[in-house]
Amino acid sequence: MLAALCVTVTISYGALYYAFAVLAPTIASDTGWGLTQITAAFSGGLLMSGVAGVFVGRTIQAGGPRRPMTAGAVIGAVGLAAVAVAPSYGTFVLAMLLCGTGAAGLFYTPAFAAITHWYGDQRIRALTTLTLVAGFASTVFAPVVSVLADRTSWRVTYAVLAVLLLLVVVPVHLSALRHPWVPFDDHDGAGAERDSIVLRSPAFVLTAVGATAATLAMFAALVALIPLLVERGMTPTLAAWALGLGGAGQFLGRVIFPRLTAVTGVQHRVLGGIGAIALTTLALAVVPGPAAVLVALSVVAGTARGFYTLVGATLVADLWGPERYAALNGVLGAPLALAAALGPFLGAWVADLAGGYPATFVVLAALAAVGAALAMLGVRSAPRPVAVAG
Repeated sequence: MLAALCVTVTISYGALYYAFAVLAPTIASDTGWGLTQITAAFSGGLLMSGVAGVFVGRTIQAGGPRRPMTAGAVIGAVGLAAVAVAPSYGTFVLAMLLCGTGAAGLFYTPAFAAITHWYGDQRIRALTTLTLVAGFASTVFAPVVSVLADRTSWRVTYAVLAVLLLLVVVPVHLSALRHPWVPFDDHDGAGAERDSIVLRSPAFVLTAVGATAATLAMFAALVALIPLLVERGMTPTLAAWALGLGGAGQFLGRVIFPRLTAVTGVQHRVLGGIGAIALTTLALAVVPGPAAVLVALSVVAGTARGFYTLVGATLVADLWGPERYAALNGVLGAPLALAAALGPFLGAWVADLAGGYPATFVVLAALAAVGAALAMLGVRSAPRPVAVAG
């Protein structure tokens, strides 16, 4: 099951997320729709993923991941095929919304729910393995998509990605996600009511708001990193290498996470994860160079992002137990998806207002620091802060 999810989540991120980053300029030049319009459609799909994720989480909690994750692959394939043949911008928008709906059953959130339920006390290692493998989705798909588009067209490329989802991800989900799914005991039938109590609690609200602020700052800084480095005097090529090496830093952050769970509590991990994002963002804002130092800071910032990914993956189980993980994490994923969608626009907007990217990174560091403070208040007020088992 874990091997299957490593394959399908990697393919899903490559087809539904990273392919767009590669193909967007080509789509804009070929159709004349405008890069801003195209990006807005893609962001709309990410928002749809967050909204649909609430329903997907509840469905997984009730009966397991096999059906919703298989349905997500089918819907995602239909969406990619619709993108490939979209004759107008309106059709393109609808196709992107379909892609986002499918992604709600394909990305990390549903896979995390499956692993948390099936692996129990061994979930940390399994979650780490998944994020380590799927973290290479951009490394694998970006060059492949670029070469395919150069030799054919962006429409043919999207059609190939649709076939890949349909012929690989769908049957793998159908065959590999067959493990028995025994819902946690709910003798009094009050599970939904308990979910509602948690969702309305100050602990959950503060934690969600803090995590959303941190995610917003993280994605805005990630997209704004190359403009910042170019503004610092680096060539676009060197800046792109710095961003790529930040991906290697994410790998390091995920590798060290299981070791730290043995010696830290959930409060320390939340503070460390979000605090590291704030500090590295601030360092990039105030350090003018030289280039080698900026590249090193990019790697450290990537390490913070990788660590924070697993903090978010384990947060609900750490605070409220694995019993309600799928439903609660599905709700938590909605504002995080919103933050991921708005991050690129926030970075560009703040840069216009502030007159440059160094000032933008100061603002984003402050936003992450506020997120850390709010999340810590939420974690401390949670009724059952549990140390991670495993």
